[in-house]
Amino acid sequence: MAVGGGGGGGGANEFQPHPIKEQLPGVDFCVSSTPNWPEAILVGFQHYLVMIGTIVIISTIIVPLMGGGNVEKAEVINTFLFVAGINTLLETSFGARLPVVTTASYAFLIPVISIALSSRFSTIVDPRQRFKQSMRAVQGALIVSSFVQMIVGFFGFWRIFARFLSPLAAVPFVTLTGLGLFAHGFPQLAKCIEVGLPELIILVVLSQYVPSIISSKRVAFHRFAVLLSIVIVWVYAEILTAAGAYDRRPVATQTSCRTDRSGLISAARWIKVPYPFQWGRPTFNAGEAFAMMGSALVAIVESTGVYIAASRYGSATHVPPSVLSRGVGWQGIGTLLFGIFGAGSGATASVENAGLLGLTRVGSRRVIQIAAGFMLFFSVLGKFGAVLASIPLPIVAALFCVLFAYVAAAGLALLQYCNLNSFRLKFILGFSLFMGLSVPQYFNEYLLISDHGPVNTRSIWFNDFVQVIFSSPATVAAIVAFLLDSTFSRGHSSTHRDSGRHWWAKFRYYHQDVRSEEFYALPYKLNRFFPSF
Repeated sequence: MAVGGGGGGGGANEFQPHPIKEQLPGVDFCVSSTPNWPEAILVGFQHYLVMIGTIVIISTIIVPLMGGGNVEKAEVINTFLFVAGINTLLETSFGARLPVVTTASYAFLIPVISIALSSRFSTIVDPRQRFKQSMRAVQGALIVSSFVQMIVGFFGFWRIFARFLSPLAAVPFVTLTGLGLFAHGFPQLAKCIEVGLPELIILVVLSQYVPSIISSKRVAFHRFAVLLSIVIVWVYAEILTAAGAYDRRPVATQTSCRTDRSGLISAARWIKVPYPFQWGRPTFNAGEAFAMMGSALVAIVESTGVYIAASRYGSATHVPPSVLSRGVGWQGIGTLLFGIFGAGSGATASVENAGLLGLTRVGSRRVIQIAAGFMLFFSVLGKFGAVLASIPLPIVAALFCVLFAYVAAAGLALLQYCNLNSFRLKFILGFSLFMGLSVPQYFNEYLLISDHGPVNTRSIWFNDFVQVIFSSPATVAAIVAFLLDSTFSRGHSSTHRDSGRHWWAKFRYYHQDVRSEEFYALPYKLNRFFPSF
């Protein structure tokens, strides 16, 4: 009986499935390798341009609610950049050792906004004073919540979870780590379609089409597509602004489209070094700290998805559970530093920068450390950093459309380890993906319509905790997929292989695979004092 397809020219190998690859092929530079210095610096600068978008978005949301203006927003952005640079260096050197940028997390927005809108600050007349008091309360909650991440990581609790994680259970939450951020993509791009859409089109053309048309070993167009597209569209946006294209447009359109509306350049100082407790001594509230702990847990889940995606795009082997746990512990130190310096949000692994690893095919750890150097440099030289931070947000949203998609694709690629003909797999995969999108949509819509979440008790901290957990697509998908994979048809003989567990069995313990030492060993032979299990 014919298998399908006609005629004659192909051999038997044409119908063989694609072989499973424990390390992603086609990557130009893996975790432990480095491009030449000029390329490394340019790609590192691209990582800086990509990560600053999230910091500007979060600062733009929280600072006005706290009573701050452009001066405070510029200071918060510089603080975010400074601490993110330190955290990235720590994470790449002593944490998971993956090419991952540690940045501000959206997961902390709900409790931060709740603190900013607290009635105890409404009586403060002076906006600057109100901002400082609000930020000090956020600092206290961040400092307390950071210990959750450190305990979960350094005490090995996340290692236990990761050892029971199968490729099947990982697919939904890694996928939704990227896909769950869809609201930050085209909906934000469309706020200035004449700027955002050209950025998206030019980025796709430069990164995907031009390399296949112009084949050159000396110039890798996909490697610098982000930088080139930003320069082209930013100049175009400057021309539209100077020509008066938005002079009579609504205020919202002018804010999104004009290149002179950020207010950061005039507000930023020429030189300022952020320092600990710059807003004053932190204040502590038990309820606010508890709500912030929910955000810390969500950040752990989402960062784990980024770590797995980054390991793929860095052409490394699967991340050993002990390394994941180590990375989560250092992420807790990152949240602690954000709290001490008063940045206004906790730490997480950057989704967009993990996507950039796939776009550039440069998964080098050293490149990310160079990016951290740019963060520190531009955070201190405030005026120069403010220029780059004033990139219109629709341009940033266009980048997100591509970069978040790469992380989602890294999650779907884990299906190579699984039996796609298994009905058990089809149910767990489909149900967890659907619930991971549907449940957060319900919680977010309810909050938007009713001004409070579905859980509306007298305890605001409890309401915020539940809202944070179930507003995260990756977290909901992780809970559903892990529980189903751990309980449904567990005793069946084929379950182990259908879930792909046998492929990751060799990475359950650090020393079971010799390649772990190449990618994840601590520098300066520190593994002798801090062994991985």
